[in-house]
Parts: sequence; C-alpha cells; structure tokens
Amino acid sequence: MAPPSETEVTPENVATLLQYDTKVKVAGVDADGILRGKLMSKKKFLSIAQDGFGFCSVIFGWDMHDRTYFKELSISNKENGYRDLLAVPDLASFRRIPWEDNVPFFLVSFFDPETRQPISACPRSLLQTAVDKLAQSGYKAMAGAEYEFYQFRAPQDGSSTERNSSATASFLKNNPVESLPSLTEGMFGYSITRPVHNQEYYYGIFDACEQFRCDIEGWHTESGPGVFEAALQFGEIKEMADRAGLFKYVVKSLGSKHGITPAFMAKPREGLPGNSGHMHVSIVSKDGTNLFVRDTADPSPPYPEVAYLSDLGRHFLAGLLEGLPDIMPLFAPTINSYKRLVENFWAPVTVSWGLEHRAASIRLISPPTASAKATRFEVRVPGADANAHYVLAAILATGWRGVEKKLEIPVPPLGKGEDTGGASDKGARLAKSLKEANAIFRRPGSVAREVFGDEFVDHFSGTREHEVILWEEAVTDWEVRRYIETV
Repeated sequence: MAPPSETEVTPENVATLLQYDTKVKVAGVDADGILRGKLMSKKKFLSIAQDGFGFCSVIFGWDMHDRTYFKELSISNKENGYRDLLAVPDLASFRRIPWEDNVPFFLVSFFDPETRQPISACPRSLLQTAVDKLAQSGYKAMAGAEYEFYQFRAPQDGSSTERNSSATASFLKNNPVESLPSLTEGMFGYSITRPVHNQEYYYGIFDACEQFRCDIEGWHTESGPGVFEAALQFGEIKEMADRAGLFKYVVKSLGSKHGITPAFMAKPREGLPGNSGHMHVSIVSKDGTNLFVRDTADPSPPYPEVAYLSDLGRHFLAGLLEGLPDIMPLFAPTINSYKRLVENFWAPVTVSWGLEHRAASIRLISPPTASAKATRFEVRVPGADANAHYVLAAILATGWRGVEKKLEIPVPPLGKGEDTGGASDKGARLAKSLKEANAIFRRPGSVAREVFGDEFVDHFSGTREHEVILWEEAVTDWEVRRYIETV
C-alpha cells in the first residue's frame, strides 16, 4: 500500500499518485459539520475527479440523526425528489487515512447540478465566498482552532464484546448519562501524568493528526474528568476549517478503536465546564505581513487597549462585535450549546472584548503583551459542537463588513478583573437559547442576511427551528425526576 503523501494533486497527476490504490474515500461537510461520504473504486473516482458526481441532496434535508426536517427546505425536499447535488472533489485536499491502511481521501464541495453554482448551505463554499471577498483587496485570512472535549469509556454492549460509540448509545438508552464512566476521574488540567493512563490512544491521536495533515500544535489534559484540549496548527483559513473537521474525524475513529467515546457537545456534564471551540483569526497581505498591527503605538487611540491595533483591525473588531448577536446560531448551533454559555463558568455571554481578556467574547492578542506578527482576535463564543466552516465564515464575513463600512468599536473593553455576567454598558447579553438566537438570526435586516444572503439564512434557520421543535417536544430525565412523584 502506498505511504502517506504530501505531493500536490492535479488533474494531470492524480492517476499516477493513485496508481497503487484500488479504492478512494470521499466526504463532504453537512450543515451540522458532520462528514458525509462514501468509499468508491479508483476507476470510478478517476472518472469523476474533475467534473464531479451525483450525491443525494438529502444530507441537507435531514438532521444529524437522518430525520427529515419538519419544514421542507429549498435545497432538498419531496417536491424536487431529494435530487442529487453535484459533488466535486477538491484535489488539493488529498491525504491518506493512516488508521485505514492509508486509503486515499478527498473532501468534496457541493454545487447545483444545473447552474454549477455552489449551494448556499455548503460549508466549504460559504467560507470560500468570504475568502474570495478578501482576495479582491489582495488579502488573505489566517486562522487557528482550539478544541476541548470530554471522553468516556464505552460500556460493553450486551450483544457484543466490543466497546465503542454504538455501545455507548445503547447504554444511554437505559441508563442516565451521569453513570457513563469518564476516561479519567477528577479535575487535572495540564497534567503530564494523566496521559500515561491512556498512552497509546493519547499519542496515537497526535501522530495520526500529523499523518492526516490536521497537525496538532499543543495537546494536553484540560480541567475536567477525561477532558483533553488540542490546539491545531495555525494556517490559511480554508485549510484550518477543513483540518478542524478532520481532527474530529481522527479522534472519533481512534476513540472507537480504543473503546472510548469522545464528546464534542458543548456541555456534557452538569456543574462542570463546557467544551469550547475557540477560533483565532488574522488578516495578512500577500507577502504574509500581519495587517492587524501598527508599527508604532497610536498616541491617541480610542482605548489604550488598541494602541497597537491597526485601523483595519479596529474596523474588523467593530464588525465582529456588531454582528455577534445576529450570527449566534452559527457559533452555538444546538440546544445544548446554551448550557455552556452561562454566567460563572468562564464562558462569554455578552458582546464584549478585551486585551488578553479570557472572560470576553473576543480576546485581542497584540503588543505590548504579544509579538506584532502574532496579533489576532480569539473569538471565544463558539463551542466544540459548532461547524468550523460556518464559524470561520461568520467571523470573516462580519469582520470584513466592519472594514468595508469603517465601523467604530461599539463598546468599551473589559478591564482586568471584570467579568461578563449579564448585560451592561460593556455590551448586551447574547441570546440565552437557540430559539432566541435563531429568531434574531433570521429576522428581516439581520447582519446574517446582509453578509450571507437570504437563501442561506432561510435554510440554516430552518434546520435550527427543527432542533428547537424536537427539544420542545422532548420529555427529559430532569422533568421526570422532578415531577413524577411530587406534583
């Protein structure tokens, strides 16, 4: 079997690079950030590598559990027969899957088969559109991602000797989530001994990510039972979004092999910190010069905290802050997301920013506390459950809107020692539920509609409305424990 390869794939050399292979795996990203794909013969792949192939549109017509949406949406529905979309492989995304005998792997993007235009909800295409807008000014965006996630030991399924995610799902049908055993017990962030307990798994993820081209820069235990955190290698924003999704693929695949269920949901355990998905973003010139920093301190900045932040950086920050309330479903896309975004858990809950301030929604990293070339914004609202392509597209689109409109920073920075507990003159309280966030997102005239267009907003808000309906109809364990005997 051919070894992993870093060779650039082109239409001219793809057959040569795959000459020793018999099969190829392809996958695209759906609205929930989940990879949906298939294995195909090499012969079939080579025949569609340039022009694409039919892929059922139902992946944009159902939810993460393959249940069709309550409201039929325009991309995929009964009226259009759940038609095929055109899935076009991105040859530049070529990598090999090290834990599957180095089978070749390609990401695809989705297009309308008649117009050959990107479909509005395709996560990779939505981000590409935002990137193209910057490119018109000769700029490009760089990004980094950090993910926290809980890990549980999968109980043994009574019908199988295997311990895997299916066994976990089976266990949870008949047992409370609190009884699911954590990978390790207790709170021990940055432990250098805890990873020894699961050494093959811990180092296996690090090595597999390097081989699969979604490299980890930093990898450690986080505060929480069985919690790890990964900082992915900083890079161009489209590549970063791809690597973020592929990182989850690595972790879930290796977890299954080790009888471990990784949980990227925003708040798996009551009373404990949630799982964040912080994103770092900067804008650079063609030669790589950071455009968020100014050479010398501004002698009369609007706030001392932005003395070293360029005018472009200030406008970008203003755009982020103004757009933040309107794009919350992209940052916090599930019912559970809002269980993380609560006061007193070091999670941002307001429209806020600050220099090196980890309690703010947007943390400015710049001189004098950081090097000039490292100047960037860390957007701390998104959870690990968010779709990285949508998150980075939203950051880029709203930030660039601020640049185009030359917006001014709307709220003062958080000072040291200040938290974000509720609305104040330092910024409005963000939505407390998916239902509230979705209403703001989809309203006429929202910033989301301005930067992404009505077609995308109508589609994605429809998918979130589906989540809300399912939640409103659900009877939870808490309700039963609370009321079954007493009322």
